[in-house]
Order: sequence, then C-alpha cells, then structure tokens
Amino acid sequence: MPINLLLIENQPLTRLGVRAVVADQADIELAGETDNAADGFRKFHELKPDVTILGLRLPDSCALDDLDNYFIEDPKAKIIVLAEHAGDAEISRALKKGAAGYICKDVSPEELIDAIRSVAAGRKYIPADIARILSENLGQEELTPTESTVLRMIVGGMSNKEIAFALDVSENTVKSHIQNIFGKIGVSDRTSAATTAIKRGLVRVDL
Repeated sequence: MPINLLLIENQPLTRLGVRAVVADQADIELAGETDNAADGFRKFHELKPDVTILGLRLPDSCALDDLDNYFIEDPKAKIIVLAEHAGDAEISRALKKGAAGYICKDVSPEELIDAIRSVAAGRKYIPADIARILSENLGQEELTPTESTVLRMIVGGMSNKEIAFALDVSENTVKSHIQNIFGKIGVSDRTSAATTAIKRGLVRVDL
C-alpha cells in the first residue's frame, strides 16, 4: 500500500515541486492538496492521510495554531510542518505540539522523500541543519507571555512609552521587561532584539 499524502500549502510553485517529486515515487501517492487551512482540515478529515505536509503560514491560519485540532481529530496524525525559514522557537513549538517533522521549502527532493517515509514509518524527521539550529539555543530560558508581547511591540517599532500605554503599566516596568528579554535572547539593544526575534521565530511576522 502506498503512503497517502495530503499537502496543505498556499504557494503554487511549492505545491508543484512536491507534486513532481512525489510523482516519481512508487510508494507515495498524493491523495489530495489545497492552498488554505480550512479546506486542508476538511480534506484531512475526509481522506485520513498517512502523512500530512502542513504549510507553516497559510492565508487563513498558522500551523502552530492548528496542530492541536489535527491531533484532536486524530491523535496518531503524522504531520510534517513546511516552513519558509527555520526559526528555533517555531520548530520547538511545532515539535512540542506533536509535529513529527519540520522541513524548509529549500529541502532537496531526496530529503523530502526521506521525511515522508520516515514519518510514515513512525519516526521523527529533523534535518541536520535544523537540528543544529535547535541545539544552538538549547537551554535558553523561554520568554514569559508578557515578555513575548513586549518583544512583538518592539518589532512593531513601538517606543517604551507607547508599550507602557498599551499594556497599562509604567515605563519602568517596560524597561524591566526589555532588560529581561535582552538577557534571555542574548542581545544588548532594541534593533538586535527585533532582528533576533524575527530570525528565531520568537515573533510572528505576517508578510
């Protein structure tokens, strides 16, 4: 029996690439594909795929928000998250939520097939470069929800005064949060904090 694959990804060129790679494999069959989260979950319910490739960013949702629903529907779901870039915070969240694999869109055809087969067989699949990214920040203290909010506001270009007003706290409190953030992510200024936040996926940026 071939591995039934469901592809949920909004970029046509990426879907075309996956489709072409899978077409050459006798043991993998593309059972369905779609470009949005709502239709993707409907197809997941109907097709009951062996493996699902789920785009991290979709027009109507984010995989990190949707993973819980997939595992409520099927606790044994085998999902590979497909991302534009590898940010360790997003990778960690996806794996903690139950994703069996995490790959980027520049993955080679050989790695893509290895990922599908490994996950179908019940194994995790984390490419070496992504595993390295994870290990580089292993053990770093996580941001609190408030610190994550403040960091998101920094990335959005808000001043300390604006952040304080938005959160209904004093500027000294905001400064304290910012110092804690700097210490946790290893930076010394707001620009570096914003750059690091985006690079590591600590803050979601919808393009």
